[in-house]
Parts: sequence; structure tokens; C-alpha cells
Amino acid sequence: MFLLFGFGTKHEDLGPGAVRACPRCGNTSQWARVRQFRQFTVFFVPVARWGRRQLEICGICGAAVEL
Repeated sequence: MFLLFGFGTKHEDLGPGAVRACPRCGNTSQWARVRQFRQFTVFFVPVARWGRRQLEICGICGAAVEL
């Protein structure tokens, strides 16, 4: 029997976020809004998802802030 499964973190793009100053790099830029979740797949089909959260990510340095 052959069973193909996977486990990992996925990011879903939700569009542009707010324009804000980054606490890490200090630049003011447009941030990207994403939804992050962990999932378990069997034969590339998602079976379970958990740990959902929404983040905004700095477009310059990649720092993330949870909403």
C-alpha cells in the first residue's frame, strides 16, 4: 500500500493591508495582508487545518504583525 501525506504551513493572500511604519526596519510602506494556517494533506488533498491567524507583512523587510 502506498500512502502519500504532507504537513506544513500555508499562506493565503488577502490583498493589500495598511500603510504603516515598520517596527523592525523603520520604513513606511504598504503592508500585505495574509492568512496563515497549518494543514495536513493526504494525496495533496487538505484533510485538516488548524492554527489560523491573520498577519500583515512588511513589503520591505518581511516583518510580520498579527492582527
